[in-house]
Amino acid sequence: MISKQKSILSSLDWGLIIFPTILCLIGLLVLYSAGYNPETSESQAFKLQGIYFGISFFVFIFTAFLNPKFLKRISPLVYFIGIGLLLFLLIKGGIMAGGARRWLSLGPVRMQPSEVMKIGAIMMLARVFASDSAPKDGYNLKNLLYPALIMFVPAALIMKQPDLGTALCLLAIGATMIFVAGLRFSSIFKILVTLILLAVPVYEFGLKEYQKQRVITFLSPEKDPLGRGYHSLQSKIAVGSGAVFGKGFRKGTQTQLRFLPEQTTDFVFSVLAEEWGFLGSLTVIGIYCLLIMQLLNLASKMQDPFSMYLTIGTAALIFWHTFINIGMVIGILPVVGITLAILSYGGSSLLTTMCLLGMVAGLSARRYMFS
Repeated sequence: MISKQKSILSSLDWGLIIFPTILCLIGLLVLYSAGYNPETSESQAFKLQGIYFGISFFVFIFTAFLNPKFLKRISPLVYFIGIGLLLFLLIKGGIMAGGARRWLSLGPVRMQPSEVMKIGAIMMLARVFASDSAPKDGYNLKNLLYPALIMFVPAALIMKQPDLGTALCLLAIGATMIFVAGLRFSSIFKILVTLILLAVPVYEFGLKEYQKQRVITFLSPEKDPLGRGYHSLQSKIAVGSGAVFGKGFRKGTQTQLRFLPEQTTDFVFSVLAEEWGFLGSLTVIGIYCLLIMQLLNLASKMQDPFSMYLTIGTAALIFWHTFINIGMVIGILPVVGITLAILSYGGSSLLTTMCLLGMVAGLSARRYMFS
C-alpha cells in the first residue's frame, strides 16, 4: 500500500500542482491589496484565504488517492448530498447576503451547497456518459433526457436562492460535457430552435425583476451610473485605468478608495487589472489557459471514459468561471455574481476546484500505473 501511494505521488502531473499554486499565490497578493484595512494595516481576506489555501492543498492530496472505481461508485451519493443540501437551504433558510440565501452556517464555518453540487453534478454526468448504456452514435433528444435532468434539477434549486450566475455556470458545464459525449446534428438543431423559442418567455416569466434589470443595465449601464450601472462602470474604470503596466501594488485608487464593489470576490480581476495592468492581466489569463490546456491534454490520454469525462468537467468548470467572471468585469457580459476560479476570495469555491483537480491528478497518475 505504501509503495502504491509513493507511485501515485511520483506520477502526479506537476502542471496540476504548479499552475493552481501560482494562481493561489497571485490571488493572495491581490486579496491583500483588495482587503487591506489602513487602520489595522491588515487584510482579513488575505488571512482567511491563506488558511483556505492550506486546507485546499491537503484536500487536493487526499482526493488524488481516490481510485476511479471508488469515485464512480460514490458519484450518486455526492450528487444527492448536494441536492439534499440545496433543499435544506431552501426549506430551513441560510445566511442572507447580497439579497440571496446561498450559505449554510456550520458553527464558525460557512459553506455554499452549490459548490458541493458542482462536484456531484460533474461526477454524476461522468458516470452516466461512461456507462455501457451510453449511445455510441451520439445522443438524441430522448437519450438527453436523463443527463439534462441531472443538470436542470440542481440549476432550478440554485435559481431559487436566487443565484443566476452559478445556475448558468452549472448548465454551461453540463452542456460542455454533453457536447464532448456527442450530439447528433438533428439534436443540436432542435435544441437551438427550442432555445430561441423559449428566450422571450424565459425572460418575461422566468427571471426576477432585478435579473431583468441586470440585462438592461448590461446593454446601457450609463443610463443609471449611480444605481444599477454602478458595478459595471466602476469595474471598467478600474480595468482601464491600469493601462499597460498598472498603478502598482496597493496603489489602485478604485480599489483603495473602495469604489469597486465586491472587490475581493466577484470583481477581484478588476483589482488585478488596475494594479498590475494589461501585462499582469494577460499573464494570469495565460496561466488559466495553460491549466485548461493541460486538463484537455490529460483528458485525451485517460484510459477509461469516466476519468476522461470527469477531467473534461473540471476543465469546463475552470473555463466557464474564468470566462464569465472576466467577461463580467470588463463589460462584455452582464453582472451575474460569479467568482473567478481559484483567484477570488472564498473557501467553498477554492476547495471545490482543488478537490476536482486532485481527483484528476490521481486519475492521471493511475493511467501510468495500469496502462
